[in-house]
Formats: sequence, C-alpha cells, structure tokens
Amino acid sequence: MIPLRLVIDTNIVVSAALRPGGLQRTVLLLATSKPATLYVSAAVLDEYREVLARPELMIRKGLRLQLLQLIEIRTRLVKPTRKIEVTIDPDDNKSLECAGAAGADYLVTGNQKHFPKFWKRTKVISSREFVDLVAPHLLT
Repeated sequence: MIPLRLVIDTNIVVSAALRPGGLQRTVLLLATSKPATLYVSAAVLDEYREVLARPELMIRKGLRLQLLQLIEIRTRLVKPTRKIEVTIDPDDNKSLECAGAAGADYLVTGNQKHFPKFWKRTKVISSREFVDLVAPHLLT
C-alpha cells in the first residue's frame, strides 16, 4: 500500500463496530496500518466516542473501547485552525476541517452525497473506492 494521509468519517467507524466482517472494518484496519496515516482532531474523536456510545446502536462497551483505543494509538492528532460551514451537517464539517488541517489525500465516508467531491486537496471517497485503491486484492 502506498503512504496515504486519511480521515475517516464517523459512519465508517460505526459500521466497523456493527459489522466485524464488513468492508468498513477493513477500511478502518487499513487506515490504521502503515504506510497509511489516519488523522483525527479532538472534535472528530469526540464525535466517534459520542456516536459509538449511543444506546440504540447496542455496541458492546468492550468493542467500543477496543476501537477507540486502536484509533487513539494509531492516529495523528491535528488542530484545525478555523471552523467551516461547507456541509449542512456540522459534524460533517468537523471531518472536512480535520482533512484540511491534515492535508489528507482522502476522506472516506458512507455518505458521499453530504460532502463535496473535493475539499482543498482531499478527495471524498466511499469505502469500496478506498479498498479498491489500496488493496484491490481484498475485494471479491
């Protein structure tokens, strides 16, 4: 895999928790493995924590803590310098702020329609596009 700077939208992390054998779990594992570098901001980490803890999702506490620990250990923290209002959802704006601060190559999301196709130098792509790009041999 080539070295990439990545940001992962919260919906990818939630899907990784809900479907252990799913594509989004693969995305999370690839994004937290060298030579890729996953970037987060404090706001993005807070959103991951908050959404994963929602009772209606019924994500076991142990799994939630494992995923958060993986993310916290294997990511680089960035501090966006300004707030933006590009998308309708303020939480999506947090991901774009993080991507901009990180100089991310890709922002991986399950909700591409909520984002512009590009933000600065960051291309917004789906899980399938990401895996097809970095590890096409994993897709069947």
